[in-house]
Amino acid sequence: MKHFFNRRESIVTEALDGLLRSTPAGRLARLDTYPDIKVVLRADWDKSKVALVSGGGAGHEPSHAGFVGRGMLTAAVSGEIFASPSVEAVLTAIRAVTGEPGCLLIVKNYTGDRLNFGLAAERARAEGFRVEMVIVADDIALPDIAQPRGIAGTLFVHKIAGHHAEAGQDLAAVTAAASGAAASIVSLGVSLSSCSIPGQPHEERLGANEGELGLGIHGEPGVERIPVQQAAAIVATLSERLGAHLTPGAGHALLINNLGAVPPLEMGLITEAVLASPLAARVKLILGPAALMTALNMNGFSLSLIRLDPARETALTSPVEPLAWRPAVEKHDIAVLPAPRAGRAAYMVNGVPAAGGNAAAEAVIRAACATLIGLEDELNRLDARAGDGDTGSTVAAGARAVEAKLPNLPLDDTAATLSVIGDALGTTMGGSSGVLMSIFFTAASKAMQEKADLPTALLAGLDRMTFYGGATPGARTMVDALDPGLKALTADGLAKAAAAARAGAEATKAMTKAKAGRASYVGARDLEGIPDPGAVAVASVFEAVARLG
Repeated sequence: MKHFFNRRESIVTEALDGLLRSTPAGRLARLDTYPDIKVVLRADWDKSKVALVSGGGAGHEPSHAGFVGRGMLTAAVSGEIFASPSVEAVLTAIRAVTGEPGCLLIVKNYTGDRLNFGLAAERARAEGFRVEMVIVADDIALPDIAQPRGIAGTLFVHKIAGHHAEAGQDLAAVTAAASGAAASIVSLGVSLSSCSIPGQPHEERLGANEGELGLGIHGEPGVERIPVQQAAAIVATLSERLGAHLTPGAGHALLINNLGAVPPLEMGLITEAVLASPLAARVKLILGPAALMTALNMNGFSLSLIRLDPARETALTSPVEPLAWRPAVEKHDIAVLPAPRAGRAAYMVNGVPAAGGNAAAEAVIRAACATLIGLEDELNRLDARAGDGDTGSTVAAGARAVEAKLPNLPLDDTAATLSVIGDALGTTMGGSSGVLMSIFFTAASKAMQEKADLPTALLAGLDRMTFYGGATPGARTMVDALDPGLKALTADGLAKAAAAARAGAEATKAMTKAKAGRASYVGARDLEGIPDPGAVAVASVFEAVARLG
């Protein structure tokens, strides 16, 4: 597994300094005890209120330093990756932020954290500081274990305790709020991969079609292996197990936590699955989805819920300063607004083109469509030399769609006919060629409405097509035939236009460097002597129409 880092020994200190430099000035600081003691604290702290200190091993970013700020933590103590900070580090943090109101330590239920924070608390008390400690044990993966792990639900305690401390409540009240919150949280995680630690060899313990349910945040194995399956099925399992621990009839806040490597697209899908599951009926507030307490680059997520009461709801929705905190939102339905509909043109009746007769126009369109359909195999063959071999099929699909619309085309209105053809090609041809031809006919239709001259309108369509597509004559595209053909049509009529278009198509045989389209990725050897299939299609249409006289 590849990682971005300089030296393994300095990863954590450099990461913390990156946080400090990217946080608005005046909000955060660190003690001058680097690198052995890593403490990030509020730069504006005056010790006039209860201090909140949390922390643990690094690797859970943005926890814990990312949640230091007004309304949440006063200080965060960091160890090395997945290693508890030392007793001396915790004690240093307590000394730095604790005034007469006292200090509350918020600790995740891991042995190292409990022991180091606990001993630091005892030593701080011996020095005369008022210190309390709350242990968070929210993981339900092992329901019968005496000491459940503390995972992402700890963030609820940070937020609730931070709200009460910021409001000026005393240590007993802040501790009671934090303890009550900790006892009301349940969490469960799932992952499709283990995490890797920078600078250490990594061996993936999971098979290609395996995931883990009920894992912690330090790379430890999950409680059970599960098969890789649809997100909805995974969410259903989490929903069932978490739901069994929730208080019936109570509202809850839900925290959707990215364990580090799940892309935002997938986190959005997971969120939708959770909020479509039976668990959603118990949810009132939503926090996330966001990476809040990660496990380095673990490809997984966790769900945490806390039972709400009015005080907790107020605490969880109050604004805070830390940029990493994701504000809670009330659960709500998706707002759906009517999309604007295209204006109904005069030639449309109840959304259907109003047919109008014009034998000459019908003959031109039939000849063009028949020609393109007949060229399907040949154009595919030409395209296979320089592209993906589907030009003929793409063009034929568009031609068949237009041919099918002939009985209903408003042929007595050229502008309307061009518009309908543009719509049909944009819908049926697919790929960039379909869009380009749709632009061509749509722009030509607009020009035809303004000035009823077909050659001029078609040139206007070509201008818009080349503007958006970027291809000009010499780029080895359909434009090499379309441009000279339309210019000759304007000046000299159909026969000269057909000859000019064919000459343009033939000229592409000598163009060994395409400047647009898939052929631009192909070497000269594969292009030499082969005409561009799009240009061949255009020239063939000109010739078919010219034969009509």
